[in-house]
Amino acid sequence: MIRLDPATAVPVLEPVVPAWALANGAVVTDAGAAFCAGAALSALETLARTQAGWAGAGRQRLALKCAAASMRLAGRSEDEAALRDAWHLREAGADPGPAGALLGAWRELAGQPPAASADQLEKIVDQMGLHWDVEALAAVCEHIDDLARSGRPAPFAAAAIAAHVVAMQSDSELFAWWLADLVLAKGLRWPRPLPLLMAQAFGPAFRDEAGGKRIRPGEKGFERAVCLALAQAAADACRLAAELSRRAERLIAVAPKLRAKGAGDVIQRLLDDDAVSGSLTTKSLSRFAARRLFDRLQQLEAVRELSGRTTFRLFGL
Repeated sequence: MIRLDPATAVPVLEPVVPAWALANGAVVTDAGAAFCAGAALSALETLARTQAGWAGAGRQRLALKCAAASMRLAGRSEDEAALRDAWHLREAGADPGPAGALLGAWRELAGQPPAASADQLEKIVDQMGLHWDVEALAAVCEHIDDLARSGRPAPFAAAAIAAHVVAMQSDSELFAWWLADLVLAKGLRWPRPLPLLMAQAFGPAFRDEAGGKRIRPGEKGFERAVCLALAQAAADACRLAAELSRRAERLIAVAPKLRAKGAGDVIQRLLDDDAVSGSLTTKSLSRFAARRLFDRLQQLEAVRELSGRTTFRLFGL
């Protein structure tokens, strides 16, 4: 009998960001942008606190999207598919390479409570290929605590930490965006951060009025841009949640039809992560049995093959 986490059966309302909160071009004041962000984050609140079984997959897919946007900022060319390969096809414990390490930083953000210590941040900047000393990271942690005590609205606190980090080290914009999502979650008292802002960093919210120059952390109009970007990011996250909820429902529905020993573990991994290797092996599942299981799940339209290959396949909701 397949045993799954009871949370997989918890129904979750599908949140929707109101269309008027996405009218970026019509918002010309900081107050208007803040109002849009508040409406969008209110819709996202349900998703941020959900105990649905697919929540892990949702967070890690958001992490992947932010990591892919990070590649452009880091001057690299890897897309989502290449990042998946770097992370999921490596040997257990092996170095995922620079691009995979960057994805790892976003995955850590999505999988931990919104708290920061100098030791933790030292690991993150190392994954990002940046160089910070421990004293500077400790100062960043103090600034995060100061923002939390200030009672500043969460979107503005997120903008403030990003601006602060870039002011400290101008080559650390990647780190600034990572911390912005952490501070946002901390301000909203979410149990886990949702990787949101990096995926919007090159979008219309961060273009100046002429539609050309990108607004970087600390520059004029950055706070308003963060608010507008959060509205769009929340809408994207809500659409993703609706999609994953339907796919997870299908996966859970077909679970009783599976006879492979270890199938329950595979289903749980699919619900917890963005992707699972088609050649996964566990204590109760051989590589050959795993291939047959994923073929069966595809026949039942319960998973998608994500790589587009016939070998070294990756599967997910």
